[in-house]
Amino acid sequence: MAFSLPNGTTYAVASAYATAITVTAATNATESVLTTAANTFAIGDLLELTSGWTRANSRVFRAKAVSGTSVTLEGLDTTSTALFPAGAGIGSLRKISTWVPITQVITCEPSGGDAKFVTVEPMDTDTELNIPAGYSARTLAITIGDDPTLPHHAALKAISDGRKIAAVRAQLPSNSIILYNGYITYDETPTLTKGQVMSVKANMAQQGQPVRYAS
Repeated sequence: MAFSLPNGTTYAVASAYATAITVTAATNATESVLTTAANTFAIGDLLELTSGWTRANSRVFRAKAVSGTSVTLEGLDTTSTALFPAGAGIGSLRKISTWVPITQVITCEPSGGDAKFVTVEPMDTDTELNIPAGYSARTLAITIGDDPTLPHHAALKAISDGRKIAAVRAQLPSNSIILYNGYITYDETPTLTKGQVMSVKANMAQQGQPVRYAS
């Protein structure tokens, strides 16, 4: 058993990506191995995956191993062919080439991801049943101390104005990291409440489940 505090967590947003590389094949394995048209990746690179596998699509993974034109994505378990149909994992990979620190973060609050159910009442019983029907959309709200001179201000504004998908990285004091990916909006108009710190907010409409690495 262990308890943790978020104090000391740092954040960054992906502001630049390398050219997307085509993925021509992907294995069903405890950690999927992707075959690429050209391999410019290195171990430890953070890669945005676009994939025919909807459960892997638009998520960010770390390169665990690189060999020739193949790259292993750490933590991408595709052993279930029911969830990850064989041969359907083709797509592309984009390496995140530039991270801009998001400083003065006050709060980072995820929401959504709750299980959804469809309620049905069979005619031969008086007891309703709940049938799993997926999960609600996930969002991430980041409250930031207002300072338009800091580098993240221009980076978040450009991403928001361009209606682009971008990654956000949270690095916890334990050295574990959480990788989010989605459309980011940025409201640069600060709150103005007497006696309280002025703040602005960035919101992310996540496009896939976050990816977390213990170290």
